[in-house]
Amino acid sequence: MTARALAELTTLRVGGAVGSLVDTDSEADFIAALTKADASGKPLLVLGGGSNVLPADAPFDGTVVRDRRQEITVQDDGACGGVSVTVSAGMPWDAVVERAVTDGWVGIEALAGIPGSTGATPVQNVGAYGAELADVIATVRVWDREGQRVRTLARVDCEFGYRDSLLKRSMRGTEGAAWHPSPRYIVLDVTMQMRWGTLSAPVAYSQLAQALGVAVGERAPLADVRAAVLELRRSKGMVLDSADHDTWSAGSFFTNPILSADAAAALPDDAPRFPAGDAAPDGAVKTSAAWLIEHAGFVKGFALAADAGAALSNKHTLALTNRGGASAEDLLALARHLRDGVRETFGITLVPEPVLVGLRL
Repeated sequence: MTARALAELTTLRVGGAVGSLVDTDSEADFIAALTKADASGKPLLVLGGGSNVLPADAPFDGTVVRDRRQEITVQDDGACGGVSVTVSAGMPWDAVVERAVTDGWVGIEALAGIPGSTGATPVQNVGAYGAELADVIATVRVWDREGQRVRTLARVDCEFGYRDSLLKRSMRGTEGAAWHPSPRYIVLDVTMQMRWGTLSAPVAYSQLAQALGVAVGERAPLADVRAAVLELRRSKGMVLDSADHDTWSAGSFFTNPILSADAAAALPDDAPRFPAGDAAPDGAVKTSAAWLIEHAGFVKGFALAADAGAALSNKHTLALTNRGGASAEDLLALARHLRDGVRETFGITLVPEPVLVGLRL
C-alpha cells in the first residue's frame, strides 16, 4: 500500500491524495482487496488506466485498487472459423487490439488507440468509428460486490447501449450511493468472440472509409484499419502523449445526445443525425456533441481565461484538456460553461462521459 495522489494515476493529471492504494497481481488478491475495501465502509475506486475519471482535488478518503494482471487466453473454435479470446481486466486495451491485428482476429481493429484497461471497456461499452465492444462480447466475468461472489454475465445480461451497460448503471446515483464511484459489478475478465481473417469487419464510418480509400461497407486489411484509426485519433489529440498537453484529457468528455424524433427535428437542418442504435427508443436519433459545442460558439482551444489551465483541445472540441497546472475545479468549471452554453442554445443538456469522483457537474 502506498499513499499517492490521483493526479499521478489519471490522464487528466488531477486529483487529490489517496488514502490507500492497493495493486494486485492475481484474481484472488484482486477480489480480496475489493472485499477488504468494502468491509472498511469507505469508498472504493477501482482504477485501470485512469483515462475516464475526473477526481476531485480533495483527498480521496477510501481505497484505490488496481488489477495489474495482463493475461490473454486464446481458444480456437475450429470448424466455426472463430476464435474466443479471454482478457484479464488489467490488460491495456490498445495492446489487445494490436495483438488482434497481428494474429488475425477480426472485429476490434476500429477500436485502436482507446486508452485505459480492458476491464473498463464493457462498463462504457466503448466504441469508435462505427464499432463498439458489444459487437464482439461473449461474456464478462465479474465480482458481484453485493452478492460477494463471482458471476458470469452473458452479452444479453450486460444490457449494452450507447456508452452504457448494466455494469455502468450499477454505480449511478449520488455520492452516498452504495457502490459509487465503482460499479457493483467489478470486471475480472472479458471474453470476446471474433473470427479469423486478414480483412476487417465492414467499415461503417464514413471518415474512416475515406481515410482508407474504400466505400462504407467495404473491408480493408486489419493493419491498415488500425493504422488509419490511430492517425485519425492522433489528429484529434485522442492518442495519449505525455509530452503533448493537448492529449492530457479524458478523451471525449461528453457523450453524443440521444434525442427523441421531435427534439431532433427541432435542430438546425445541418445538424448531424445518426441512427441511435437498437437499444434506443423507437424514433430516437443520435446527434453530435462536438457539433453542438461548436455551434453554441465554442471553438477549439476555448478557455475561460487566456491563462486558464483548462481548455478545449486545439484539435477536437469534445476533449477538455489540462494545459498544465489545472485543477479538477478548473476542468469542472469549463465543463459547466460548455454544458450551459449548449443548453441555452439548443435546449439539450450534455452528459459527461468520465466518472466524476467527489464532484458534481
